[in-house]
Amino acid sequence: MQGCLSAWLVKHGLVHRSLGFDYQGVETLQIESEDWHSIAVILYVYGYNYLRSQCAYDVAPGGLLASVYHLTRIEYGMDQPEEVCIKVFVPRGNPKIPSIFWVWKSADFQERESYDMLGISYDNHPRLKRILMPESCIGWPLRKDYIVPNFDEIQDAY
Repeated sequence: MQGCLSAWLVKHGLVHRSLGFDYQGVETLQIESEDWHSIAVILYVYGYNYLRSQCAYDVAPGGLLASVYHLTRIEYGMDQPEEVCIKVFVPRGNPKIPSIFWVWKSADFQERESYDMLGISYDNHPRLKRILMPESCIGWPLRKDYIVPNFDEIQDAY
């Protein structure tokens, strides 16, 4: 099923994949990492002027990592703002996504948190460094294959 924004992107020759709608009816699109910055600028110009949130998650152990963006189109006199969810999937071995900090400044701490917890590198981010974990932390704590250093798991003694 294709939504209004997906149809508009197809009409203008912009490559994406429709992932349908979430439980609230918000359209979800998949964008390739190399296309993300240009499509982000286009979406901003199109009217998506508010980055509601950016988060990231580990899709599966050893699999892809995902960076998720919730954008809202806010206009004066609009009762029900238009929303869209964008997902950008990247390989675990080289997780690089263009930063959208220069499009939506509110992405600053959110992209830094995704970097800190999952190791997704946001190209051209002005201050991409750890924000929650100490600089001495090894690895990416929210990856499903993360092993806590110096931690001996207690086994069941049957």
